[in-house]
Amino acid sequence: MRRTALLASAALLTGLLPLLSAGAATADEPAPVPVDRFEGEVPFANPPAGGLFTWGGDADDPPALALTPRTDAPEGAEVLTGTYDISGYGGFTHDFAFDQPAHDWSAHKGIRFWWDGQNNAKKVAFEIKDGGANGEASELWTTSFTDDFTGWKQIEIPFTDFTYRTDYQPVGGIDQVLGLTQMWGYALTLPAGVKGWFAMDDVELYGKADQSLRASVTTDSAVHPVKEGATATVKLSVATTGAAPIDEPVTVAYESAGGTAEPGKDYAPVKGEITFPAGTTSGTTRTIQVPTLRDKSAEPAETIPLKLTVTGAKAPAETPQIVIDAHGLPYLDPKLPVKKRVADLVSRMSLEEKAGQMTQAERGAIGAGGDIASYDLGSLLSGGGSTPTPNTPAAWAKMIDGYQLRAQATRFQIPLIYGVDAVHGHNNLTGATIMPHNIGIGATRDPGLAEKAGAVTAAEVRATGIPWDFAPCLCVTRDERWGRSYESFGEDPALVKSMETVIQGLQGARDGKDLKDDDKVLATAKHFVGDGGTEYGSSTTGSYTIDQGVTKVTRQQLEAVHLAPYQTAVDRGIGSVMPSYSSLDILGDGQGPVKMHARADMINGVLKGRMGFDGFVISDWNAIDQLPGDYASHVRTSVNAGVDMMMVPYSYKDFRTTLIDETTAGRVSAKRIDDAVSRILTQKFKLGLFEKPYADTSGAAQIGSAGHRAVAREAAAKSQVLLKNAAGVLPLKKSQKVYVAGSNADDLGNQTGGWTITWQGASGKHTDGTTILQGMRNAGGDVTYSKDASAPTSGYDVGVVVVGETPYAEGVGDVGNGNDLALTPADQAAVDKVCAAMKCAVLIVSGRPQLIGDRLGQIDALVASWLPGTEGDGVADVLYGKRAFTGQLPVTWPKSETQLPINVGDTSYDPQFPYGWGLTTQTKVPGGGEATLKALTLAARAADRTGSTQLGRAAVTKARLLVQQSAGSTITPALAKPFAEADHLLLTAHYTQALTKLLEAYRAR
Repeated sequence: MRRTALLASAALLTGLLPLLSAGAATADEPAPVPVDRFEGEVPFANPPAGGLFTWGGDADDPPALALTPRTDAPEGAEVLTGTYDISGYGGFTHDFAFDQPAHDWSAHKGIRFWWDGQNNAKKVAFEIKDGGANGEASELWTTSFTDDFTGWKQIEIPFTDFTYRTDYQPVGGIDQVLGLTQMWGYALTLPAGVKGWFAMDDVELYGKADQSLRASVTTDSAVHPVKEGATATVKLSVATTGAAPIDEPVTVAYESAGGTAEPGKDYAPVKGEITFPAGTTSGTTRTIQVPTLRDKSAEPAETIPLKLTVTGAKAPAETPQIVIDAHGLPYLDPKLPVKKRVADLVSRMSLEEKAGQMTQAERGAIGAGGDIASYDLGSLLSGGGSTPTPNTPAAWAKMIDGYQLRAQATRFQIPLIYGVDAVHGHNNLTGATIMPHNIGIGATRDPGLAEKAGAVTAAEVRATGIPWDFAPCLCVTRDERWGRSYESFGEDPALVKSMETVIQGLQGARDGKDLKDDDKVLATAKHFVGDGGTEYGSSTTGSYTIDQGVTKVTRQQLEAVHLAPYQTAVDRGIGSVMPSYSSLDILGDGQGPVKMHARADMINGVLKGRMGFDGFVISDWNAIDQLPGDYASHVRTSVNAGVDMMMVPYSYKDFRTTLIDETTAGRVSAKRIDDAVSRILTQKFKLGLFEKPYADTSGAAQIGSAGHRAVAREAAAKSQVLLKNAAGVLPLKKSQKVYVAGSNADDLGNQTGGWTITWQGASGKHTDGTTILQGMRNAGGDVTYSKDASAPTSGYDVGVVVVGETPYAEGVGDVGNGNDLALTPADQAAVDKVCAAMKCAVLIVSGRPQLIGDRLGQIDALVASWLPGTEGDGVADVLYGKRAFTGQLPVTWPKSETQLPINVGDTSYDPQFPYGWGLTTQTKVPGGGEATLKALTLAARAADRTGSTQLGRAAVTKARLLVQQSAGSTITPALAKPFAEADHLLLTAHYTQALTKLLEAYRAR
């Protein structure tokens, strides 16, 4: 008989009673109620059926389960056993059947089970599923137990031990109340990083739910800031599981005691008792008021803990604190120059407080946030995919405001600076406007559009309470095997420099005067320096092949290629800089490869010294752990090298303690600490955080708005690079019958790429947007779609096959790490079938060039679509001629992987398509051949002489289009090399030289 918990028949329960007699208690305490006996009554089955099933982060992570006979079974003849070897995450679940009613556990104290201990000291997470439509759409509540024993042990978990999961909720959460009246099952998450096995038996509900276990007293906040002389109000509420009225009275005795404020001088002491009578409804609130007193002295903030003693219910998790705001101190005066405010504040801070300002933790590591004040933390971040539940603008703002409130409990109430990787829009936020990745922005060759994209990103990020963006990436990508290629604007430092207008879009004015505005954020230039030049095979990070590897360059190459964009960033007023994970090996300097986080010569010497960077340097995620030596060496080496704030997501306590120790011992100087803290505080003051630490959500209505999406749509359109267009296949006509195929035609996740909602991104629909297919339909096209081209192909005028990559981020996407540059067999088959049946255009949606040469002859039109973001309408705009194709290659398109690395300026240069290539459907291409080119050369000379950028660019652009037209489909090395170099010369405003190169390319055709 298949059984689900609490729905057992009366006969079955009667039969079980003898088994439960040992646990069956008095008449006041109900007998235990079985959930799982593991005697075969519950099958192994996936939802929506009731049963046990496994899950994991990848194919190797789910455990193997079995029902195994054991003579030592605590109950019955069989137990549940399993083996596991988990690298990511994995575990198993028992979901109750979706077509049956949910179960009521509210009469019981908790849940218990037998566990065969292995004494491995590992924690096992235990989760229950409350409310919602079913087991996979419920609210998750979690706790854990530690396997620190040997043999069978009964694990008892009161329901009061369960806490609401803040890192993940399948439906974004429901009411955040553990009701226990609609339960859908349980799940266990097994330990990762250790190979093991387990045995489990007899899951059951036990005990009687008395009021102190199902009723709780909560406060409206753990921290209550109040201006000196005002009265603080603390709200107390009583709540019950299931929202039932309380059966017995609940009393709360309160007393102001302890803290740094002095009773009678700073506040009037309070003491008393509040009673919630029997029958009080759940959610009822009472208030306690604490008057503060005014004096004439300037003071830092002072705390008044409000001690609460609760009878008849669970007490609040924390003692609420009233904080009398700091007042009268110079650093609080917004009329003073920032420099004076910083100097005043730094002079008052202890070493411990300064070390805290230099420490950045991940939101997922700090729980409710009490450590913010305990460790004087200066910053928090959300890593990729680290989001509140639900993932909405309001939830982001509420979460960050809660963290900022915690910072108000510190002596000087220094606000946090919260950071995110918003690298192509506010990409962690569901519903945000997602721009093309930087590789596509580079293809637009439109600095004004890059600035507008940055402005949209800044507005959406700041509207959720976040003042700091870890962008833009100023990497100069030199090898398309790099998994971060799409984070670069291109392979030419001149192109990267031209796109740094994005900094003004993010930050506003170069002097930082706009940073306090509600639509601007602090920007971060990353990754300093040489991250795009790492040598293939040099990475020592896991299975990465090139990311985080070694960049081997001469001093001249370093200056010309990799450093150049950073001087531009400094000149544009960039507020922060992030060093690279990679190592730098400057040939001839005698140092060999040195991790960038340890290169004082580059951070202190070049960036802060020669370039004059006056912002602060933030490390990359746990990057100091890659330095040689022990942890103390990691800390002092990186800080002494010039890193001002350390991103130590889960080791923030260790970092802060070690930094204090190293400074006390004299291995890090007090002067260096003061410099780092001053740099950090300067940006906090510029951002206006001392005056307005909380989120200004007035711009939240514009997140994902039509106006913002119009910018992303324009960027998507202008990023499309038309590489080939035989017989004018593009643009399409609305009258044509179009056959659409390919893996990326109707996949929003694939076209947005990595760093979208989660770190790695994901295929499928995970946010709001328009796929390329839908964009074509929106454009009025007569479209038939067959993803794998299995539908009949007869009767169509033209085919559009959209192929390319699936999402990845960082070294996970390195070629050789499970990736290559070839189309998948399915994509190849779709191209072959459609292009054999009709005229065809192939769109490649990818973060880097894909090898297409063996099929180029059968393809009539070829488009590099890059990763266009959420606005597939923009791609359709150029396909149907609403906008012209104007994009140009930001990187060289290779013929084969053996050519890599291949870049503009190489001595040997024989690409499929050269850097800067891009056909147009905008205007009639100039004719006249060499005579026209000579006339354009005269115009370029005039532009060089007069400094006319407009005239120079126009002359070079016309000449480029003429050369492309004349070359047709034959691109020889003799043509490709000067053609690519001409585009570099255009970007560096050498117009006559650019025309000379284009004339050379024309003659070589």
